[in-house]
Amino acid sequence: MPIQIKTAEEIAKMRVAGRLAAEVLDFIAPHVKAGVTTGHLDKLCHDYMVGVQGTIPAPLDYTPPGHRPYPKSICTSVNHQVCHGIPGDKVLKPGDIVNIDITVIKDGFHGDTSRMFLVGEPSIQARRLCEVTWECLWKGIAQVRPGARLGDIGHAIQVHAEGHGYSVVREFCGHGIGRRFHEEPQVLHYGKPGQGVALEAGMIFTVEPMINAGRRDIRALGDGWTIVTADHSLSAQWEHTVLVTPSGFEVLTVSAGAPSMPAFVTASGAATAATP
Repeated sequence: MPIQIKTAEEIAKMRVAGRLAAEVLDFIAPHVKAGVTTGHLDKLCHDYMVGVQGTIPAPLDYTPPGHRPYPKSICTSVNHQVCHGIPGDKVLKPGDIVNIDITVIKDGFHGDTSRMFLVGEPSIQARRLCEVTWECLWKGIAQVRPGARLGDIGHAIQVHAEGHGYSVVREFCGHGIGRRFHEEPQVLHYGKPGQGVALEAGMIFTVEPMINAGRRDIRALGDGWTIVTADHSLSAQWEHTVLVTPSGFEVLTVSAGAPSMPAFVTASGAATAATP
């Protein structure tokens, strides 16, 4: 399928969907604490999306080719879980790190975002992994502008992660998004500058690096969805949905509680069109 260049009307609807997805993370943040099950977090998010926002949880019953239907409304990936962790009876404990991944559908358009949450006082190593992964997200986003290449995004992420001794998961990537959950292009989180598809104003895609503290190798659990690090090392991920504007980029998945854009992006001059 060709890359979809969004119209002004479609972009406006994507802004709404992106903001609503981010607001689910704002809502759930106070509930992410020791003693809570990931299944309870899922129920809270589901009820908020459906009952308060009037949105549809995109993951619920999502069935890509070769997969069984995803059984929950959010993804909760704890510690060495890389992505697609299924909420359930897992009880969060002090020191855990957890990624919560939210995708909502509003008026037919998807908003997709995730954040890392720290439970209690994680180790210095765990906290640093989350911080560097957040920096990787923004190192990638800062490359977005018309005429840049997808490889520029992946290269910036890879250099930053590996420069801190971490590894980049290669089996999963960012993706175009709009009326469909997953569209073209695929946005790799590693690569070479100047290679890949050239960016054009009106493209919308996610940037969502998954960074491991150990080796990049992963494996799938028997539930058919949950991905974990092969060496049981910690993994972290952050995600935003990004619009290519005529002068740079705009992050669509922002909300009152979303972490602010880092100073190094603002100082780079590449983010003139970014939403703070």
